[in-house]
Amino acid sequence: MAKKQTAKTAKPIDSKIKEAYIDFVLEHGKEPASIYKFAKDLKMTEVDFYNHFNSFKALQKHIWADFLKETIANLHAEETFVEYSSREKLLALYFTLIEVLKSNRSYAMMDLQKLRKGDLKPAFLDAFKKHFYKFVDEILLQGKETEEIIDRPVIGDRYTEGLWIQTLFILQFWANDDSKDFEKTDAAIEKAVNVAYDLMGKSPLDSMFDFAKFIFQNR
Repeated sequence: MAKKQTAKTAKPIDSKIKEAYIDFVLEHGKEPASIYKFAKDLKMTEVDFYNHFNSFKALQKHIWADFLKETIANLHAEETFVEYSSREKLLALYFTLIEVLKSNRSYAMMDLQKLRKGDLKPAFLDAFKKHFYKFVDEILLQGKETEEIIDRPVIGDRYTEGLWIQTLFILQFWANDDSKDFEKTDAAIEKAVNVAYDLMGKSPLDSMFDFAKFIFQNR
């Protein structure tokens, strides 16, 4: 009987490219000069590279999207996550994202240091943002269904945009945080999320509006 061979699973080409790109950027402080030379050093052709990414900028976007996808996968792997309230899920999202970024801080810092204040659409976060919007929309929908969040006219559809701005603030805060184990970032996340839910939740103004509406309808 032939002895069964245990084949070593080859690393996917896209993962190999991403890891090599991160290593190059960390070692040289800049992206490779050309895709041709980068691919050649990896013992592959330009076509191999272009089959997965059409540029270094696209590759950069995929790397950041992977950070968020890893974050979301870690959350779903937690059995109790499904039982969390909307607010707890957003907190868990930010805390877990920071943990993922800690493992990649040297690379993440190189991109985040280029993030300008007031820039709401940094190119390297394009794909990250799409995944963020999709995930957060589900969290907000849960909050509206449980009335943890009030679905107000006009602005109720823009809550996700507000949380995106909050996310950029948290990323910049973490990039500049020099506290032990990033304790200040943890505090900033809690305060930011609490403020967001205080604003999105029911307020005295909502009660006044409901009362005025009731009076108008029953006059």
